[in-house]
Amino acid sequence: MSDNLMDTYAPLPVSFERGEGVWLWDTQGNRYLDALSGVAVCNLGHAHPAVSKAIRTQAEKLLHTSNLYRIPLQQQLASELTSAAGMEKAFFCNSGAEANEAAIKLARLYGHQRGVKTPAIIVTTGSFHGRTMATLSATGNRKIQAGFEPLVRGFVRVEYNDLDAVRSIARNDPNVVAILVEPVQGEGGVRIPDENYLESLREICSQQEWLLMLDEVQTGMGRTGRMFAYQHYQLTPDVVTLAKGLGNGVPIGACLARGAAANVFQPGNHATTFGGNPLVCSAALAVVRTLQQQKLPLQAAALAARMLEKLRDALAETPGVKEIRGKGMMFGIELDRPCSELVAAALEAGLLINVTASNVIRLLPPLILSECEADQIVDGVCNLIREFSAREIAAA
Repeated sequence: MSDNLMDTYAPLPVSFERGEGVWLWDTQGNRYLDALSGVAVCNLGHAHPAVSKAIRTQAEKLLHTSNLYRIPLQQQLASELTSAAGMEKAFFCNSGAEANEAAIKLARLYGHQRGVKTPAIIVTTGSFHGRTMATLSATGNRKIQAGFEPLVRGFVRVEYNDLDAVRSIARNDPNVVAILVEPVQGEGGVRIPDENYLESLREICSQQEWLLMLDEVQTGMGRTGRMFAYQHYQLTPDVVTLAKGLGNGVPIGACLARGAAANVFQPGNHATTFGGNPLVCSAALAVVRTLQQQKLPLQAAALAARMLEKLRDALAETPGVKEIRGKGMMFGIELDRPCSELVAAALEAGLLINVTASNVIRLLPPLILSECEADQIVDGVCNLIREFSAREIAAA
């Protein structure tokens, strides 16, 4: 490892040089089953033909101009993406943090335009919205905030899945102008709210003239079994943020808006140098079209339901397993103790997984998974957990 890299990561001792579908090969020729998808990025797997072709074709023509000029591919992507999402307008950027930063700025400007001098946004405990100063301030994880004070003000924090807390703020805080929330908390441990949670938030926001802003950076682009997680429910948000799976590995984020939120930004309010350039938009268009034309979210949802059932059956009697949660191809297996060592153990077994919130094994497989590959993931993860549980019992 180079000494010239800042120590912002503690990478595992492996380097990958090629991928195909759900598989990766390291520099030694060893093969690994990717149950993480680059943390919900490669929803179409690695080296997907449609995405590779789009990138290759566009790279031979034009990579970048600037948003000072019209970019037809960007306009086309905005049209197809907003249509799929039930939204009206899009702003393209380079990451999920930037998409959420845009949403935060949009909400503040919306508040000022309504005469609110110190607009505030409701956020939740356990959330993750990014690592810029505004988005880490909005994030409900003290660990990533520590050392970066003073934090950005203007956020009111409530417990995730607590509607009464939101209603109390609605009665008592006239400065609130928006709610920013994840439909499923990814980094927070694959936390799935009550069935009526998002719909009730929509109702409260409509009553208060607040913006309902959904962070779909991890849940979007088919991950939960619909193109967008909110499409499982009878609601439409005012703002949606996307990234990760939108480019299948090419850096692109998006902030979508409708209604009053769609017209808040005017020229000069927000900008980006690289966001929405021809290269990334060509890749994202290939992703959107592939997901829709092949109906991959619905296919993945059916296979994911089978995986969830098998995980629960296989681990039902395993000591230390507290809960197994899932929403589409988004799984969280919560243990009763920290289990980060399982990431390295899985790597040795040729399986890529993740542990988040210290004790939740997170699985985010590509949506193109076959039944055989799905079974391999389930069997591999269950074996790792059983072995871990047996070691913990023996050491007690």
